Amino acid sequence: MAEPSSSIAVGLAVDNDSTQTMQQPQTIVEEQHHQDSQQPVAPITDVEPKRRTRQRLLRGLSRMSSSSSLISTGRARSSSTPVAYMGMGNGSSPLVQSPSASNSAFAFTPIASPPIPGTPNELHPPTSSSSIQPFPAFPHSQSTNAIVRVNQSTTALDGMVARAPDMARTVSMPLPSRRPKKTFSQLWNSLPYEVQLHTLQYLQPKEVIRLSRINKKFHKLCFDGQLWTTFDATEFYQDIPVKMLAKIMTAAGPFLKDLNLRGCIQVEKYQDALLLASACSNLVSASLESSFISSKSVEELLRRNQRLAHINLTSLTSVTDKTCLVLGESCTQIEILNLSWCKSVTAMGVQEVLKGCPKLRDLRVGEIRGFDSVSVAKTFFETNQLERLVMSGCTDLTDKAFQVMIHGVDPKMDLLTDRPIVPPRRWRHLDLSRCTRLSDVGVSALGYNVPDLEGLILGGCARLTDTALQPIFASTPKLSHLDLEDLVELKNPLFSDHLAKSECAKSLKHLSVSYCEDVGDAGMVPVFRACTNLRSVEMDNTRVSDLTLAEAAAMVRDRAGRATKRPDRPYIGLSLVIYDCPTITHTGVREIMARNAEILTPPQSQAVGAPLRPYPTEIIGLKCFYGWQMTVDEHTKRILRGHFAAAHRLQRKWADSIQATEEANANGALGRRRRRRAREARQVHADEEAAGAAAAGQGMGIGRRRARTATCAIM
Repeated sequence: MAEPSSSIAVGLAVDNDSTQTMQQPQTIVEEQHHQDSQQPVAPITDVEPKRRTRQRLLRGLSRMSSSSSLISTGRARSSSTPVAYMGMGNGSSPLVQSPSASNSAFAFTPIASPPIPGTPNELHPPTSSSSIQPFPAFPHSQSTNAIVRVNQSTTALDGMVARAPDMARTVSMPLPSRRPKKTFSQLWNSLPYEVQLHTLQYLQPKEVIRLSRINKKFHKLCFDGQLWTTFDATEFYQDIPVKMLAKIMTAAGPFLKDLNLRGCIQVEKYQDALLLASACSNLVSASLESSFISSKSVEELLRRNQRLAHINLTSLTSVTDKTCLVLGESCTQIEILNLSWCKSVTAMGVQEVLKGCPKLRDLRVGEIRGFDSVSVAKTFFETNQLERLVMSGCTDLTDKAFQVMIHGVDPKMDLLTDRPIVPPRRWRHLDLSRCTRLSDVGVSALGYNVPDLEGLILGGCARLTDTALQPIFASTPKLSHLDLEDLVELKNPLFSDHLAKSECAKSLKHLSVSYCEDVGDAGMVPVFRACTNLRSVEMDNTRVSDLTLAEAAAMVRDRAGRATKRPDRPYIGLSLVIYDCPTITHTGVREIMARNAEILTPPQSQAVGAPLRPYPTEIIGLKCFYGWQMTVDEHTKRILRGHFAAAHRLQRKWADSIQATEEANANGALGRRRRRRAREARQVHADEEAAGAAAAGQGMGIGRRRARTATCAIM
């Protein structure tokens, strides 16, 4: 029985020695470990066999947990373990250290578990003064072998051991968890009220109305008056009911400044219109064009909004002279007023507006009756505040009343020039189209009295001749828009001798001579040579020919720059309207198309390395005979896209098709008609050449070059 006990004792001693060796830190000097292993073993005595008790089982488990060979068998350390116990940023493993690592300033040492009574650790304590004291276990740690960075010096190690409880309390704080994602409603509710209003301002009115049906909060937000400072119903005036319109207007209240109810014919009841009128009190701009609002509602609207500056009452049958009187008394800040086509308004109502609105600068009274009154014309002269005056279709306007508007009653006359001495008018835009009673006597009064005039529209005044326009061209250097449509009495000398040589030639941009049947190449060619800033010219139903088109193409080519790269797309710089001109043939149209797609080639005399700009940057947009219009439009589209080769192919095929058609119809009625037109064109050019030669012989000028169009050669 003694042998088993002896063997058991020896085994326990060996196990204790190995366990003690494993529990000691690897950073202790090897001499310490050698002395421990060479200590004499106590003599073996008879030991009572140990029983298998619960305390013995716990001791065995403690020895097993302190063994370094079992470290790798556990699961991986949690990602939440503090960095201070994962190596402090060192790239090497803290569990296995090389001998050289123990000589560094900081070394990684496993913490030994506290000794258990009755074990060899308690019987044989370490003899070295630098031995490691027991380190308390961390409550958050998942392994008993915590790793710390220590110094070789005992002082630093003792300080770290002393601070261990504080470190444990510091690193044991749990990490914050991820915040859950917020929904749209949560994000929207977290925004301030002002930001929500500003966001809704980017929506259309129809979208805001639909959004108000979500819940009560959105309903309150969508009908906030701050959101409806501007209300424009031109896009949905046919869909919005009068109840919703009244609700918006009532909610907007004093916040509404710009109101546009153009075409809202559903506002026809007196109560609804009166409700809308009483809801607004701070309007600055209002448009009630073509709506069915009663006269009392309009008057109430004018009385409550005394800061109105722009108001449009076009085509309102409910507007009368009484409304104009209320407007002149209440809205003294008005600047722009449109009363065109108000059938119930007369010139007397306009007179009340002129007297009560000193800031009025834009007045539109198209088709208003009663302007033959001298008292009304005298009011226009005395105020002299208008910059834009539109009197289109005022058939009652006479020469005498128009002269009073400009010169006044019995003005003083200058003895040298025989002109009235009056302050000049401030008109910048004047529209007298379809004033059929005006003649040269009345329109010529504009000469030398409107120095700031920029736009003049006289279309439809069929009684005007060259005499009325000559003084105007001579005294309006800023004239840029000139409309002379349907003035059949105008001749070529007006354009060649007056317009082309006037000061306004350089500023003229838009010219219309449509249906001036006596205007031809003799008048328009000098205009294209002198007016180099033209952007649109309407010459339909005139006598211009291919020569005018060639001159227009040359003018655009000279004034426009050239591009060095193909991606620099051209743009339409000049728009020509030439349909129903009997003397224009496909040759002139082809000339325009060729100049639009022209690509310059370097000449032989050009120096090497000199910059070349072959591509055009400005082309001509043409509106011609309807049978050619589709081809011209397609040709223009290809040039605007930069496809010059495709444009050349289209032009060549179109010319071949026209030539084949003419050859096929050479002996028919079409051929006879074309030959007759060709003879007329030759006769016109011959007459012009003869006139130029006569003028050159008298020393009056240089004769014009003979026009060489391809009409005669082909036909």
